[in-house]
Amino acid sequence: MELSNKNILVVGLAKTGVACARFLAARGARVTVTDMRDEAALATQLAELAACDIRKVLGRHDERDFTGADLVVVSPGVPQDHPLLVKAAAADREIVSEIELAARFIDAPLVAITGTNGKTTTTTLAGEIFKANGYRTFVGGNIGNPLIELVESGEAVDRVVAEISSFQLEWIGTFRPRVAALLNLSEDHLDRYATYQEYIDAKLRIFENQEATDFAVVNRDDALVWRYAQGLRAHLFPFSRRQELTEGIFHRDGVIVCRHNGREERFPAGDIRLQGVHNLENIMAALACGLLLGCRPDDSFRAVSGFGALHHRMEFVAEKNGVRYYEDSKATNVGSVEKALESFDTITLIAGGKDKGGSYAPLAPLVRERVRHLVLIGEAAGRMQAELGALTDTRLAATLEEAVALAARITEPGGTVLMSPACSSFDMFSGYEERAQRYIAAVQAL
Repeated sequence: MELSNKNILVVGLAKTGVACARFLAARGARVTVTDMRDEAALATQLAELAACDIRKVLGRHDERDFTGADLVVVSPGVPQDHPLLVKAAAADREIVSEIELAARFIDAPLVAITGTNGKTTTTTLAGEIFKANGYRTFVGGNIGNPLIELVESGEAVDRVVAEISSFQLEWIGTFRPRVAALLNLSEDHLDRYATYQEYIDAKLRIFENQEATDFAVVNRDDALVWRYAQGLRAHLFPFSRRQELTEGIFHRDGVIVCRHNGREERFPAGDIRLQGVHNLENIMAALACGLLLGCRPDDSFRAVSGFGALHHRMEFVAEKNGVRYYEDSKATNVGSVEKALESFDTITLIAGGKDKGGSYAPLAPLVRERVRHLVLIGEAAGRMQAELGALTDTRLAATLEEAVALAARITEPGGTVLMSPACSSFDMFSGYEERAQRYIAAVQAL
């Protein structure tokens, strides 16, 4: 892809936009960056671009920049229906996401992992599997470093593993992973997409450029995923924790079994540190990605068995007066909370936050069966109470700290207090990390 002397517009100056602008300028492009924030708000980002010859349009957008560019590179935070992107498309300008731009310069086999839940754990674990097999491996995308930073660095790698969000897939053109994994589908980001189907369609784009020589790793137990997988061109490689597969990877009687091309590998699930039914699915998906791209079974399972939980995913905090406390602050949607509730009994659930537009009704069976007390916080508390409150003892709390103190009073010894919000954090916190730290501090202060 020739970039020299091309007029290229980078829309959005978050981490991805900064990395793209720096890369494009280094390749000789005439780069314009634009962001609705002003210079003062972007001081940190602009400092990173200080050495680059880049035109800046800040505090506003100019239509001429969009309709006159040879290429428009869009940061994930900018919605696809932005009026100026619509005008750029109407003017036949090429519009790409950062992953599309980066992939055009990546030669190593690419593993791309998406899904509503479990992306970060699966991506990180797949990276560890490749590293344990001696492959020089870059892990990034929607976590850590953008893919374009690998291209910018010029680093030689053997494998690339990327977490990919629906937002990043909106503007792909030729993006083609050697292995693409879809972990699950449940309602999410309905504050961004007009319908659930739009969100699903964005996720499915991860497969659209694959051919028969590529692999699609898909969740056999997720009815939606399996339905949409039937029309894929890639070689279908399912994973399941509920049924035996003739081709794929599955869990049976405490053993993970991988069957591929007539061979069978077996791994004892009891040797794995990472707990929870959702993590069993993540492990099988990560193993599949590694084994399909040449990893050795023994070295791969060694990486799996030594892998611990990521921060803010069902992380054990403390035991106080016979009650165990867990924080699951990254559980920002209903599907993620379902997996958490499946992993415990006799739960006091702390949930709520900024509502994302989906229904909480899928939680009803697990709340009725496993949640003894439901403590709700944040903007979504009223709607969650209306949909779930009649199923169990339900209380409201004004703050997270008040919710923890209330949970401590009402939870019997032997029970579990689980903060798994099903909502984003931005009504009360700067992000899920601050929410997690506040919860941990409140538990420790009991």
